[in-house]
Amino acid sequence: MATAVSELAERIPPKEKMSFEEYIEWLDEDTRAEWVNGRIEIMASPAAINHQNIAVFLDRVLGVYIEAHDLGQLVFAPYVMRLAAIARGREPDLVFVRKDRAHLITRHYLDGPADLAIEIVSPESNKRDRKVKFAEYQVAGVREYWLIDPDKQTAEFYQLDDDGYELAALDEEGFYHSQVIAGFTLRVDWLWQTPMPATLDVLRELKVL
Repeated sequence: MATAVSELAERIPPKEKMSFEEYIEWLDEDTRAEWVNGRIEIMASPAAINHQNIAVFLDRVLGVYIEAHDLGQLVFAPYVMRLAAIARGREPDLVFVRKDRAHLITRHYLDGPADLAIEIVSPESNKRDRKVKFAEYQVAGVREYWLIDPDKQTAEFYQLDDDGYELAALDEEGFYHSQVIAGFTLRVDWLWQTPMPATLDVLRELKVL
């Protein structure tokens, strides 16, 4: 019990409000926390296996595709995306940054909006992902936002235009065509399969291999 109490105490921010630089210095690899206008929001670690499976699947498939086409860099959480204009430091589950914006990737955080942010929704994060982060990412200029809900088996893909986020439609075969990852298509049904489809089979279908 003492160890659990000690670990919880270590996660509590040392003061009520912190600068972004203080937040980055305090944050460690075992703590998932976001910076919201100077205040720290501790996030529950996702425990559901379907959340983890989808995150790993997307990391593998997108990562290989992006590397094969030399498009940029995919980064897996925890990694902070700093949105300085609205005083936010968020940790999407996955972010993609185009090659020509690689200079924004620093050791501890992305210094600006990602080209793509992916959030895998959990019951704890549902309101935050769908409303709060949706509005923040839209204002900050995240060009593409994926909202994936494993429990409801729904996937929403938003693309930024002059009027804000527009929900993109799937094609007739159930594929989503990314706006920012050139040529990448995702068959949404892959996300709900049990077990998840083999990475190599997916990459062959995408003609990466």
